[in-house]
Amino acid sequence: MTVPFTTDSLVRDIVNEAPKTSDIFKKYRIDFCCGGNTPLSTAVNGKRVELNELMEELTTVYESSEQSDDMAIWTNSSSEDIIQHIIERYHRPLDEELHSLSPYVTKVARVHGENHSELLNVFQLFNELKKELLEHTEKEEATSLPLLLSLEDPQTENREEIIATIRELEKEHDHAGDILKQLREITNDFTPPADACGTYRLVYKRLEMLEGDTFMHVHLENNILFPRYI
Repeated sequence: MTVPFTTDSLVRDIVNEAPKTSDIFKKYRIDFCCGGNTPLSTAVNGKRVELNELMEELTTVYESSEQSDDMAIWTNSSSEDIIQHIIERYHRPLDEELHSLSPYVTKVARVHGENHSELLNVFQLFNELKKELLEHTEKEEATSLPLLLSLEDPQTENREEIIATIRELEKEHDHAGDILKQLREITNDFTPPADACGTYRLVYKRLEMLEGDTFMHVHLENNILFPRYI
């Protein structure tokens, strides 16, 4: 099997070809969504992995993965279908998870924050992320994504203004990505301490799952949907 990427391929293109490679990039803290427009050879700079070693891992994942993966399907779907998928697969579950997880984050910070001061930062960062993402998804559905679809009509006016709104979405994605990176850093890759209770461990596990879903959500928009118009 010929691998369709090289060390010069963009990180986002590798994930488009084989979505399961996102797990490898996440393991080495290589940004494949907001910073996905970076050659693999450059992305490894400063990371705890050698380029050849990373290529071997990516190749293994590619060769063992089925090409019916979610992201591979959406690269060939209409923009309308992609947007509906984003709303149903990411926006709705995200809204539910942010509201459901919030009281657990608050409880863990209150009960364990005195002995584990990083939990106070987790509390602050989570609430910043929650506010950011809820406002962002609401704006996307109400205005930004419908405006994006209007660009398919060559008679649409104010095209540059519409594109500017999409650029603003990308900046908001960057901000959310930065918060998630900070959360991963201060939680030692979402690793709970030995004395962590069940709720403490639950919070870390769900934060890591939230990170994974958010990164794939942003990748779908930044690297598959938006480039069709920008």
